[in-house]
Amino acid sequence: MSNESAVGAGSNGLIYNDAVVRNFAIMTVVWGIVGMLVGVIIAAQLIWPDLTYGIPFLSYGRLRPLHTNAVIFAFGGSALFASSYYCVQRTCQARLFGGSLAAFTFWGWQLVIVLAAITLPMGMTSAKEYAELEWPIDVLIAVVWIAYAVVFLGTLARRKVKHIYVANWFFAAYIITIAVLHVVNSAEIPVTLTKSYSAYAGTVDAMVQWWYGHNAVGFFLTAGFLGMVYYFVPKQAGRPVYSYRLSIVHFWALISVYMWAGPHHLHYTTLPDWAQSLGMVFSLLLLAPSWGGMINGIMTLSGAWHKLRTDPILKFMIVSLSFYGMSTFEGPMMSIKTVNALSHYTDWTIGHVHSGALGWVAMISIGCIYSLIPRLYGRSGMWSTRLIDWHFWTTTIGIVLYIAAMWIAGVMQGLMWRATNPDGTLTYTFVQALAATHPYYIVRFIGGLLVLSGMFLMLYNVRRTIAGERADSLTPLAA
Repeated sequence: MSNESAVGAGSNGLIYNDAVVRNFAIMTVVWGIVGMLVGVIIAAQLIWPDLTYGIPFLSYGRLRPLHTNAVIFAFGGSALFASSYYCVQRTCQARLFGGSLAAFTFWGWQLVIVLAAITLPMGMTSAKEYAELEWPIDVLIAVVWIAYAVVFLGTLARRKVKHIYVANWFFAAYIITIAVLHVVNSAEIPVTLTKSYSAYAGTVDAMVQWWYGHNAVGFFLTAGFLGMVYYFVPKQAGRPVYSYRLSIVHFWALISVYMWAGPHHLHYTTLPDWAQSLGMVFSLLLLAPSWGGMINGIMTLSGAWHKLRTDPILKFMIVSLSFYGMSTFEGPMMSIKTVNALSHYTDWTIGHVHSGALGWVAMISIGCIYSLIPRLYGRSGMWSTRLIDWHFWTTTIGIVLYIAAMWIAGVMQGLMWRATNPDGTLTYTFVQALAATHPYYIVRFIGGLLVLSGMFLMLYNVRRTIAGERADSLTPLAA
């Protein structure tokens, strides 16, 4: 009990291991600020190229993978660890399996993040999207992830109830799949301690990379966060999930189809045409389960819509589901070859990524952390609901500015790049397209600043909540 608090006690008298949940929840906020700050810096570099005075460690090419790793694996990963550990204990009525192994996953994951923050600015990279870290760190990731699987699945095995709640299905699927993806894609031949080469070559390497890359989106950035939705949205709304049957259909359809969508990243490349078409077909099929899950989450508020007027945490969750629906419509649409001919390599793709990463992943993560913090520290609610509301609006407005700017810029770029004169020559040079994009980069920068400012509001609110202070009257939370 030395490192456990009374707030970790279940209704059955069991003392849950919430120390590790608290640690991951706090680091979610910290890494969110770090990752988004780096994102704002590289957005500024696209407006002011000399911003960092040519310092190699601060160049765009080195900071960009640091940004993606920080927001996906540090911010998003910490949120997934925290929510999955919290959810599996409550739904299984069992303490986390493995004793100190859960603490190892926390410290091991933080070490991975710190090593990424050191090596990527130094230019140590395998140059694979979302898998840039070199082989010693890859080995550490595999060890930590296997420990995570042991803790989570071991807790499921020792559950006190026969039923496995659907949120745990999504969490388990994401944990198992990410392990397989990471091990296969990170197969490397070490040359030195800081350099390795992929075990695959050419087109095969590209195919394996985007089998991993899109499924990192599908399972790390989708399935895991859907686990959050199926636990925290009903919890926060005080309503049962709209359709449990639909949630099961959603699960099996999603994990059956998602694995095959990766080739849509390789349209018009040396990948065989049949493989490109197969990726497009499976991407289009993904629309059905994705929208089924979105509808299931939003309709959980049936009979409780009035709570949106007073509960900004629910606003985060419901708007995140709206962005999920929008992103999962846009993705299949962009996988259609004729659409992809216009969108590929343009900022439209950047807008699509951030409508998912910020609108869906970040907003559901933020909502869940706001829901978790008071429960983890025995408070009746967050220090200030008004600050949560401010955070919601700064984030929502910032995201809309960001993705709208990138959508417009992307379509404009695609049209300018493919425009030709009657004699067949290009109408615009690349520099002309870049100059036309400049105003939209400024709007994107402003949107990013708004999102980052909201994270600082969150940090302040979380700190005051942990300190046990209250700024306004709050509704008591269920355990």
